[in-house]
Amino acid sequence: MFQTVELPYWALVLILGFATVTFASHFLFPSVRWFFRRRMERAVERLNTRLQRPIEPFKIMRRQDQVTRLIYDPQVMEAVREYASAESVPPNVAFEKARSYAREIVPGFSTATYFGFAIKLAQRVSQGLYKVRIGGADTPALAQIDSRAAVVFVMNHRSNMDYVLITWLASSHSALSYAVGEWARVWPLKALIRAMGAYFIRRRYSNPLYRAILARYVQMSIQQGTTQAIFPEGGLSLNGMVGPAKRGLLHYIVRGYNISDSADVVFVPVALNYDRILEDRILIEAGMKGIRRFPVRVRVVIGNGLRILWQKFRRRFIPFGYAAVCYGAPLSLRDFLTQQPDASTETLAETLMERIRAAVPVLPVPFVAAALVRSGGTASTAELETACAALKADLIARHAWLHLENGQDNNVLTDGLAALEQRGLIQRRPQKINISPGQEDLLGFYAASVLQRCDAPPGIAPAETTRLDDPES
Repeated sequence: MFQTVELPYWALVLILGFATVTFASHFLFPSVRWFFRRRMERAVERLNTRLQRPIEPFKIMRRQDQVTRLIYDPQVMEAVREYASAESVPPNVAFEKARSYAREIVPGFSTATYFGFAIKLAQRVSQGLYKVRIGGADTPALAQIDSRAAVVFVMNHRSNMDYVLITWLASSHSALSYAVGEWARVWPLKALIRAMGAYFIRRRYSNPLYRAILARYVQMSIQQGTTQAIFPEGGLSLNGMVGPAKRGLLHYIVRGYNISDSADVVFVPVALNYDRILEDRILIEAGMKGIRRFPVRVRVVIGNGLRILWQKFRRRFIPFGYAAVCYGAPLSLRDFLTQQPDASTETLAETLMERIRAAVPVLPVPFVAAALVRSGGTASTAELETACAALKADLIARHAWLHLENGQDNNVLTDGLAALEQRGLIQRRPQKINISPGQEDLLGFYAASVLQRCDAPPGIAPAETTRLDDPES
């Protein structure tokens, strides 16, 4: 038993290697995971004390546990059987396909990444580029939402800055779970977005099995009370207006809702607008070509970022004006289905989109652009002042959200014209102001957010207040 045994050196290394791996996997790794898990749970408990809507256990469940729970759901298993039958493949092949889809969809939320890194970065970027304003947050209806209800923010999609802006502004309410398109599935953005709790959606190359798994994941997260954020338009606005809704996610939510057994689901319309949209020319070009593919040019993004940082370092950076977020009147799914039991998802979607359109904030640059478009593209300063006054009266009559600096029409006109002239969108002569040749589409893009509000019936109020505040105040 105690005799000396000779072994080759390679065999000794192999034995020690196996012993080390076994010790680590059975003793060290579980202990380390338990230690960090306990620290994370305590951090979440402290964080929940200051959030209006605490983070639900479902959101911090281990990603692998969520994947397993999803693929073994009875509805998903039924979809697997149907897929295997329709495609004439073995059930185990269909099941592995379902597992790959579940891994693709399910996020891996990290509290440290979301609240320790992403929120601070979002705030720095938002305030570094824009003067941010928020409106409607003090509406009584928002404060009276049942704490047991699942909240779904439904938003118009103006810019990729929407994700950054809303992530920061909603950080005092809860952690948002975004539905993100295929554009974000690039390294290293994919890992960061997944750690922030977002889930990816295939808008192309999907099949019934994929849609069944996606639908069940959305329904399970809603049933667990996870706060969602969706863009019903399904993509960025190519013409500056709030477009019609694509009903996919809304249909999944409604289909999985049971009035008698489920907690309420409350949709909160959110409208965003900007004095300047970073990708405006790209969107207009895509609209003219009739496509929705925006290739990510990493060099251009990095180059623009470095240019802005260099300008800030030299204190020569000029902010892009205002960015504003307004909350519309919430809509209870339970009340909606009770009052309109035969209503379709299409009716619900259109109701939500109307509330979003009614809440779109009016900012100086879109306001002046709309007044100039209304004047036929050319006007004297006096004529433009008259057009601005008439437009403002029209918007007030329609209860639009107005964020116009200090309420002084002269300041609004001066600031709006200065921003448009700086970008070369208008030409100012001693007697006339006119749109620069070739810039009609771009000016119309900004004017559309205001002119669309003017096309709405008078008297549609987004909420009970028209006050816009600095989020830091």
